[in-house]
Order: sequence, then structure tokens, then C-alpha cells
Amino acid sequence: MAGEKIDRRVKYTKMVLEESFITLMEKKDISKITIKEICEKADINRSTFYAHYSDQYDLLRKIENKFLADIQAYLENFDKKYTEDILLITEKIFQYIRKNARICRLLLSERGDFTFQKKIMKLVYDLIISEITGDNKITKEDAEYVYSFTVSGCVGFVQKWLDDGMKKSPRYMAEIIVNLILGLINLLKNGAPEGQYAAKI
Repeated sequence: MAGEKIDRRVKYTKMVLEESFITLMEKKDISKITIKEICEKADINRSTFYAHYSDQYDLLRKIENKFLADIQAYLENFDKKYTEDILLITEKIFQYIRKNARICRLLLSERGDFTFQKKIMKLVYDLIISEITGDNKITKEDAEYVYSFTVSGCVGFVQKWLDDGMKKSPRYMAEIIVNLILGLINLLKNGAPEGQYAAKI
């Protein structure tokens, strides 16, 4: 029983520190946030903060890692018979983003870490790689080019959706993303129509 109380207290402490930190990051860059500010906003003393985190960057990393673990678990709970359906997987991602809009808006913003943003896209990419390379669609090497080209665009795409208040449904957004990716795949597989997009030297 005592252990449960301690666990609850630790969870609560981490939750209020994370909330305070997120609120501060919504207003300014992480480099301008101090431990003192985080603790004052959370009403937690500095020694308690340092019992869980080494600094504000460590706190951000742990928030990011938790987010990645959550989204991975969310996808793993998705019915396995649909794992090859790129549209359903992408829709699930957008549903998760909508459910966790505040933290997603922050982590995918210009204040977020682009390396972390790429990790999210890589997580999705790993799930759909067999789909976009199967049935001789394109080679794995070309799929890597598709990934590299689309990763930045996808982050911007999601940012725009969040900034617009998520007015469009997750299904609608998933369909746009999938159509763009498949259109690029078809272009790589079949080539552009003769004379189109040819470089003029």
C-alpha cells in the first residue's frame, strides 16, 4: 500500500512538471527556460525536480520518448489483419494526433526537435515499408528516397492541420497523405509522361 502511494506521488510529480514545462515551451524556446521557472510553476522544489531529471533538455527527451512509446503501443494494438493497409494505419496516426493535440502541436512545432520529428515519421515508415515496396511497386532503395522526400512535408502537413484546429477528419487527412505518397511511388515506378518534367539544358 505504501509503495502504491509513492508510485502515485511520483506520477503526479512528473505530470505537473511536464505540464509546467509544456506551458512554458508554448511561450518560449527551451534555451530560455530555467529549472527555477519550471519548479515554481509546478509548485515543486528543485531537489524533487533533480530526482527525476538532470535538466530541462532531459525532461524534453523523456517527454519525447514517452510520446514515441505511446504511439508505438497505440499502433501495436491496432488489429494485425489491417497492418498492411496504409490508409487505415495513417488514419490511426491522425486519430492519435488529434487525441494528443497539445503535446503534438508542441513537439512538431519549430520549437520541437527535428530529429525527434524524423523518428515519428520513421516509426510510420517502418510500418508501411512492406506495403509501398510489395508487388514490385518500387525498390527499397527508391522507397528510401520517397521517405526522405516526404518526411519534412509530412511534418509540415500535420503542423498545418493542428494550426487550423483539426477541422478536417483524420480519414480525410490520411487520404491526402496516402494519395501524395502513392502518386510519388507511381511516378518512380512508371516514370513521367514523355516530355513532361524533362530537364531543359
